[in-house]
Amino acid sequence: MCTVCGCGAGETRIEGQPPHEHEHEHADGTRHTHTHDHPYVPAGTLHYGQGPARAHAPGLSQARMVRIEQDILGKNDAYARANRERLVGQAILALNLVSGPGSGKTSLLTRTLTALKDRHPLAVIEGDQETAFDADRIRATGVPALQINTGKGCHLDAHMVGQALAQIALPAGGILFIENVGNLVCPAAFDLGEAAKVAILSVTEGADKPLKYPDMFHAARLMIINKMDLLPYVDFDVDQAIAYARRINPQLQVLTVSATRGDGFDAWLAWLDTELGAVKQTRIDSLESELARLRGA
Repeated sequence: MCTVCGCGAGETRIEGQPPHEHEHEHADGTRHTHTHDHPYVPAGTLHYGQGPARAHAPGLSQARMVRIEQDILGKNDAYARANRERLVGQAILALNLVSGPGSGKTSLLTRTLTALKDRHPLAVIEGDQETAFDADRIRATGVPALQINTGKGCHLDAHMVGQALAQIALPAGGILFIENVGNLVCPAAFDLGEAAKVAILSVTEGADKPLKYPDMFHAARLMIINKMDLLPYVDFDVDQAIAYARRINPQLQVLTVSATRGDGFDAWLAWLDTELGAVKQTRIDSLESELARLRGA
């Protein structure tokens, strides 16, 4: 939460408002503060994200909206903690894949699964409002997948994922990919118990997406720019997209890939191997610590 204007990370500011300090808290509880310069809101713009709730609903006060959001996210976070404990206990790297519709998430995922299925245990939880088309594509690779249909819901939540964890064969010592509903807004707020959010942006979208949807890129640890094979045919500035994303999240890691041609996939697979290795090492350290405690008891 911003220490001056009360806005959330990545929120816009009124034209003429100076840069100010911004404090972030990470999943491990560590906090840091840095000077944050929000994008300007031009004159002639109606902006409904400036209050404490950063949203608008007819008939509801900002205070009431904040209370409702705190109640919903508080319950979600409790489910997320339980999911995370279960996943960490089995040394599973869980990744939440998030993007707008049409970014190529499923194509990226199927190529990734094909490359990794003989190296690591894998599983996928698929999120869509309706149909099991994407889960069917995943299963065609030989990797188990469970489909979650959200109906009118625009995102997965931790309770849904917890129910899925109870039904799918979990890849102990491997990777669980959670492909969220195609949406750059709501999934940013909901912790599913994952180790990291991976935001996927394609070159067929605008390079300004990180500024238009700042919460998602602030919440992500890695941004993948996909469909690089189409770059010669579209008006997309890769450097500008990265600069915009790091304006929102200076620590954001970035990879460029083509899910169809395989460009950049070695770097993506190496990132996955490194992250999985860190999860396994954390589990080993925890077990060794517990063994030392028992021996000293």
